[in-house]
Amino acid sequence: MTGSPHLSDPSNPPHPPHPSDDASGRVRWRRFAVLTIPAVAVTAGLGIALAQGVLAASFAVSGQQFKVSASSLEGEGFAQYGSVDVNARNELIPVAVTAIREAKLHSLCQSVVTSLPMIGDISLNLTAGSKSPVEASNLFVDATQLSGDAVFSNIEIGRDASTLDKGPAEAQGMQDLFAQQADTVTITDLQQTAWATNAGTFKLSGLSMSVSKGKKECF
Repeated sequence: MTGSPHLSDPSNPPHPPHPSDDASGRVRWRRFAVLTIPAVAVTAGLGIALAQGVLAASFAVSGQQFKVSASSLEGEGFAQYGSVDVNARNELIPVAVTAIREAKLHSLCQSVVTSLPMIGDISLNLTAGSKSPVEASNLFVDATQLSGDAVFSNIEIGRDASTLDKGPAEAQGMQDLFAQQADTVTITDLQQTAWATNAGTFKLSGLSMSVSKGKKECF
């Protein structure tokens, strides 16, 4: 009887089928992977961006851009490179970072327009530097548009963004990305649209701020 193929050994009972052998189990795991991979990829991408200094502003930017103008800007230690900002929804926003170690701005204007239900457009305007220039150190502007008449000294165009060394110490982008830098920069009739501005110090002489109904922008 011990050799009979019809009798099972009590000391070695048959194993139940493994969950992976069930077709419905395989489908559930595949669906789980499809749903989780995009979320993991986004989180990993943000982590890599943070680690490599790709994210520009050190805070979540608002959903509104603002405009800045100045009759002239004079800067020492200029650097410019591509980067991204992130908003409160963790959406990435491409920007061009302009970083200046020491800057002076004459006749500065900053404006932002907010549209509110039942009220319409509301404008916030800030002006400074009409007599004494606005002074900023370690200035970073995350912009989407910039125009004016510019003069650079000892400019380097096409430098690797990770090797910049003329601007503020933190003014470096991702390796292999395009960048430029110069010893000094002068821009007259400056106009730019930006998502964020950071500065180590920001001294605004003759500061004036006003809120008004309607659309009132610097340009």
